Amino acid sequence: MNNQLSVGAALRETIPTIFGYIGIGIAFGIVGKSSGLKDIEILSMSLITYAGSAQFIMISLLLNQTPLASIILTVFLINSRMILMSMNTSRFFKKEPLLKNILIGTFLTDESFALSMNKINYTNDSLSFEWLNTSNLIAYFTWSLASLAGGFFGNFIQDSQKLGLSFALIAMFIGLLYLQMINDRALPIKIQLLVIFFVFCLIYLGLIFIPSSFLIILVTIIGCAFGVGVKHAFV
Repeated sequence: MNNQLSVGAALRETIPTIFGYIGIGIAFGIVGKSSGLKDIEILSMSLITYAGSAQFIMISLLLNQTPLASIILTVFLINSRMILMSMNTSRFFKKEPLLKNILIGTFLTDESFALSMNKINYTNDSLSFEWLNTSNLIAYFTWSLASLAGGFFGNFIQDSQKLGLSFALIAMFIGLLYLQMINDRALPIKIQLLVIFFVFCLIYLGLIFIPSSFLIILVTIIGCAFGVGVKHAFV
């Protein structure tokens, strides 16, 4: 990464993350096809819902003939973390028109958010609409096309678990976390590891008692509060 916030810089820096989108997108398409969805339905779900893991859950709920209101509520809860991410990102675009802010918030993903938080380490805590919007659109179209490709491959693949595609997204997040840690010069590595360990413990214990859809947003809030407290106490 460098301190440029141009469209070209976004293209170069987002390309390494698209393999996660491709892996999970293809897996979603395969699962969708094995569940009886048509290619156009798989593509439409990715273009309109654009909810990553929530789309897998949608398929499961649809197969179980879950009421529409319950499906909508479940998808909202799973993706409610995006509200916090959008609020965090919005501080960089206070001078931009409302439409541009809506575009950023609409297409923001976990990966593009993580990438942008890593980027600010090189840009003196600033982002541009051109950079983040380009990153978001690359993610959007890659995910959608990968889903469609997965629907096609689903005609020939019956057991998607054997491919191990679901680990692609996890591996990408591990890589993004590592890059964030080594490039964030404002915090000592020991403080970062302490916050990561705290969040890990929250998730491990929380999964025992709390539904995962609620746990994500809860751990995000508690983890952020803990991180801010530790930063003010030791830095």
